Amino acid sequence: MRQIEPYFPLSHGVPRVDDRRVLSGIIFVIRNALRWRDAPAAYGHHKACPEFVSGTIYHHFIRWSRLGVFNKIFAALAASSDSDETLMIDATHLKAHRTAASLLKKGLFPAISDGPKAG
Repeated sequence: MRQIEPYFPLSHGVPRVDDRRVLSGIIFVIRNALRWRDAPAAYGHHKACPEFVSGTIYHHFIRWSRLGVFNKIFAALAASSDSDETLMIDATHLKAHRTAASLLKKGLFPAISDGPKAG
């Protein structure tokens, strides 16, 4: 956390929430493919409320993404590596609807190759 702490935005008169807790909440939601409102309450409220106005993990994620915080963190961690090997971070994520698995069986899936069709 000490390595990435300088990349978080500074407070402008608003009491800060714990960046470690917020970052853990963001990672938890993304890693488990949850909706923001399904995050455990330990990470903060999913919507802004009077006692927790600027502390939602969703709002921090949006704000930090727009400010490039995550890009700066990844670049700094990659630059600090002593390894000469290539470091790649892939954040590709696709979420399929629960009925997507049956589309191929029903013949509704578009043909993507000249191979034999499922039958």
